[in-house]
Amino acid sequence: MQEGAEELEYVGFWLRVLASLVDTLLLCLALAPAIWLLAGVSGETNRVAESGDGWMMQTAMMQGRFELSPLASLMINWVLPAAAVLAFWWFKSSTPGKMLLGARIVDAKTGAPMTPGQAALRYLGYFVSCFPFLLGLIWVGLDARKQGWHDKIAGTVVVRAKRLGKQPVRFEQQA
Repeated sequence: MQEGAEELEYVGFWLRVLASLVDTLLLCLALAPAIWLLAGVSGETNRVAESGDGWMMQTAMMQGRFELSPLASLMINWVLPAAAVLAFWWFKSSTPGKMLLGARIVDAKTGAPMTPGQAALRYLGYFVSCFPFLLGLIWVGLDARKQGWHDKIAGTVVVRAKRLGKQPVRFEQQA
């Protein structure tokens, strides 16, 4: 290890679950206004929208009482979340939940920030990780380097500053 270089550790399954929960909550809060703006104005939709209650809007949508057009649904469910995640990965090498834990996503060989290509592969890799039965996500808890299938596909690892007693991260090449 180089003089003055930061010692890192891999971020495990439960901390990554916590980071994902934080990210999901923030994404729901951020998308609530978009749902309100993109939803049609019908009786139930109007009543829920006038309440201004984001959680009520989310509940109404989950219960099928709040309809979005196919284009709005595509935007809310796929495009906006993907854009938000990829933007955070490209500009911060992290998401808000991971930042809260001091974690970042880096190239598995060098420790350098991931490239835009790796970020795109990692995002697409989440779909592979979810089938079958979320095994690719659970794999984080089984793997020595705490890599899910999406990390392996993209050649990335999730790391943070080393805590006492943990095994430090070693990269094949220096960035």
